[in-house]
Amino acid sequence: MKNIIFFVDAQKGPSGGGKVIYQYSSYINSLENYKSSVAHLEKKKLYKWLNSIKKIIGKKKTIETGWLFKELKVKKSHSFTWFNQKIKIKENFDLNKDNDFVVLPEIFAHFAEDFLIKEKIPYAIFVQNGYAVFPTNNVKKLNLAYKKAKFILAYSKDIKDCITLAYPSAKDKILDIKYSIDFKKFNLKKKNNLISYMPRKLSKHSELIISFLNNSLPKSWKIKAIHNMSEKQVYRTLERSKFFLAFSDLEGLPLPPIEAALSGNKVIGYTGEGGKEYWKEPIFTEIKTAELKYFCKKILLNLNLNFNVFLKKTTKQRKKISVQFSVENEKKYINRFLKKI
Repeated sequence: MKNIIFFVDAQKGPSGGGKVIYQYSSYINSLENYKSSVAHLEKKKLYKWLNSIKKIIGKKKTIETGWLFKELKVKKSHSFTWFNQKIKIKENFDLNKDNDFVVLPEIFAHFAEDFLIKEKIPYAIFVQNGYAVFPTNNVKKLNLAYKKAKFILAYSKDIKDCITLAYPSAKDKILDIKYSIDFKKFNLKKKNNLISYMPRKLSKHSELIISFLNNSLPKSWKIKAIHNMSEKQVYRTLERSKFFLAFSDLEGLPLPPIEAALSGNKVIGYTGEGGKEYWKEPIFTEIKTAELKYFCKKILLNLNLNFNVFLKKTTKQRKKISVQFSVENEKKYINRFLKKI
């Protein structure tokens, strides 16, 4: 039985990238002849403490930037209450080259030499963001990681373009993969005069936009930040809101704007580059990064939008998006990947 092990960052809060990996692992566990688990990496307490001391005394960083493998451990009993999905947790680095296949995120690609290549463990690099393929300045380690990887997984053209530019020799290893959003979870009949946004990315931009709007927005309208919410709470907020403000910043294929679109929102904001793949009117209105005053004007000009008409007009577009990001499509591409292992 083939065992697929995903390594991820042990993030405390919600993460679109983490959510996708949990979905993959959960689905693989439902298949015959396969099993899967997720290992969460975090820094050892000693190195967290040392790094804090270095910052306080102003000591210069080490020559090699980014996380170092010696600083890491696999976290046990990681909590992910924000995401309602059953997954198996792996609590150590123990691996078997005959049965295990590891999937490393691009932010951990430089660790491949330390615990995979030396032990002849087969692996793939899962690039969810083409602008995060340089997690360290150790070019030698990164080049070796991409050279020795069996596959490079990517779910957008933008990501594939970035990989090909950064690591030309890895071009023929790139495999398409997809992620899904369950359109059936959304109810489009609960719309209020609500504007939602996520402040995690480009927080200074979102702070300025909200501040600019405070006295210009009619009293009948409210603005709500989606932050540290469970998946269910996020979906309920998106269901009620009419507008979603996107502050995507150099992302491979940003997930929140798609969720917002499928829940019946008019999405205004930044594509994050990768979002250009689906960013089309009338659902999506693009704002060039840092055009803050124009961003505000676009929001205010759209407040009189007849949402009943908007929802009817955009039915076909949402249907197309729901098919592109369907659970069935995600499963199809995961199955293709598994058969190539």
